[in-house]
Amino acid sequence: MSLSYDSDLSERVIGSAIEVHRHLGPGLLESAYEECLCFELKQFGIEHRRQVPLPVIYKDVRLDCGYRMDIVVERALVLEIKAIDRLTPVHEAQMLTYLRLSGIQVGLLLNFNSVALRHGLRRFVL
Repeated sequence: MSLSYDSDLSERVIGSAIEVHRHLGPGLLESAYEECLCFELKQFGIEHRRQVPLPVIYKDVRLDCGYRMDIVVERALVLEIKAIDRLTPVHEAQMLTYLRLSGIQVGLLLNFNSVALRHGLRRFVL
């Protein structure tokens, strides 16, 4: 289920995330950043969905294991929002798994609990 990806999309989303971080700074819950980022995306007319269910296909059976992608932008970009001390390999593995299971090629891992958002930003491409 590979979907087409607009190379400018990441830049527009990152710009929106920086705007949210500029106004809120670090220290809030992930849900606050998610809500504000979705507000920004809506302001720019960027199609997105929140808390998108992600089933696991096991032996040709679709199983709902409770996985949810924080935000999916234009069906081509997965956003995983964090508000933690630092990103670790397990967060990167989570993003790679979401990309593999969803068939989406590109993802952004955004840790809003950093002094500058650029230090908490990771881009993934399958």
